[in-house]
Amino acid sequence: MITLKSSREIEIMARAGRIVAGTLALMREIVRPGMTTEDLDAAAEKFIRSHEGAVPSFKGLYGFPKTLCTSIDEEIVHGIPSARRVLSEGSIVSVDVGVQLEGLHADSATTLAVGRVDPSAERLLQVTRDGLAAAIAQARVGNHVGDIGHAVQRVAEGAGYGIVRELVGHGIGARFHEEPQVPNYGSPRRGPRLLEGMTLAIEPMITMGNPTTRTLTDKWTVVTADGSLSAHFEHTVAITADGPRILTAA
Repeated sequence: MITLKSSREIEIMARAGRIVAGTLALMREIVRPGMTTEDLDAAAEKFIRSHEGAVPSFKGLYGFPKTLCTSIDEEIVHGIPSARRVLSEGSIVSVDVGVQLEGLHADSATTLAVGRVDPSAERLLQVTRDGLAAAIAQARVGNHVGDIGHAVQRVAEGAGYGIVRELVGHGIGARFHEEPQVPNYGSPRRGPRLLEGMTLAIEPMITMGNPTTRTLTDKWTVVTADGSLSAHFEHTVAITADGPRILTAA
């Protein structure tokens, strides 16, 4: 069931979203070769809990053990932070984080360059950002979920990249994952109609190679089956009468 949020609930989600945005800004500031994904996770949890009432959404969600998902290079999503995962010059790392505040969630992700990266990786990151921007532009009253997915598909496939189909965006609010599912592909004017008060986590996951995935033995980390690089960007967006409102903007 799709739940519509009141203006009060959207404002709470926006407050949570500002903490999410601050967390990702901190990750951009501190990420460097030689640090571990556990270092990122510890800094993120400390920052989130420094805000009264805020707690990490991911920690304990379905049994996930950490505050962040940190996914390196061919890892698409759900990588588990570890003191054994050292970031190397030239890698890219997706950092995904959620915050719960007063019983409501906000969720966002960015993919960071670790030091200097290859121009082909920079292009992948930019195209994925562009896909997210195009998708958000379609998050308007009267459009459909298919319009959002089609926008991502047009940008990604137009650049020659693959779109992960096994993983999707989602509604978000009192529960971290709500209806509707928000695929990163689709046809215009298909799927649920977008209504004022809907809140969606829109999250393109785009690959440099074949988009087929597999899950590692930790039962969390999803990777590209062919080992190609993957990028992931995400915002929580409210559907309003005035157009899309990004709740996780800096």
